Amino acid sequence: MTQLLAVEGLSKTYTTQGRVTRAVRNVSFSLAQGETLGLAGPSGCGKSSLARLVMRLMEPDAGDIHFQGQNWLALSGRTLRHARRHMQMVFQDTHAAFNPRSTVATVIDEPLRIHHIIPTGDRPAEIARLLERVGLPGDFASRPVLELSGGQRQRVAIARALSTRPALLVMDEAVSALDVSVRAQVLELLVSIQKQTGLACLFVSHDIAVIRAVCHRVAIMEAGSMVEYGETQRTLSAPQSETAQCLIAATQTLRNHREPDHVQP
Repeated sequence: MTQLLAVEGLSKTYTTQGRVTRAVRNVSFSLAQGETLGLAGPSGCGKSSLARLVMRLMEPDAGDIHFQGQNWLALSGRTLRHARRHMQMVFQDTHAAFNPRSTVATVIDEPLRIHHIIPTGDRPAEIARLLERVGLPGDFASRPVLELSGGQRQRVAIARALSTRPALLVMDEAVSALDVSVRAQVLELLVSIQKQTGLACLFVSHDIAVIRAVCHRVAIMEAGSMVEYGETQRTLSAPQSETAQCLIAATQTLRNHREPDHVQP
């Protein structure tokens, strides 16, 4: 497998009103093309902060990130803006992610326009194709985003992220707010897209059942550090850390719904 992302010694400390929080502590991991790595752990463990550091939505205090063979932290200005099309993120809160006045077409058209993915005249057909790819009719393009259900908005968010044809998709608790049946559909969609395109995914979740369903490897986090890291089924079947053991004991399984098949890396 070709290595896509390599993170070494990443650290981030926050200081708020005199209080120091070490959100991420000396974290290292790698991710190959076509692979999904799960970041799991309790609320406040640092997994979302780690995802934002990888995306460069904030800057680390220490460490290195190499993405597609480039020093990701050395990029700036126009070079960074151009490179961002290859790493996209889907957030948990689709209300905050979209302009409430936007239509579905406007939401998906924006990255196509910014990154000059295709000519202007071809964008309506591309928007319809992206919607169909995530299981929505092409005529959804004209609908206001506020009229959509939570599951539909999340599919639109995935379509928007896929519009730039990224190599890496970062999912930050992107299915945790969905009901069980819709969650299973979205997970199956992601696995299907990964099989078709070779997309790599960094999947942030506190839900071990979801991690087990879609991730090749898992990193368990606690207090900013990785306390366990390995192949998903092996790690979750014999957890060594107390954090992993507690997560497994507390997990809510996806009952009465078939779990998505794993993609073979």
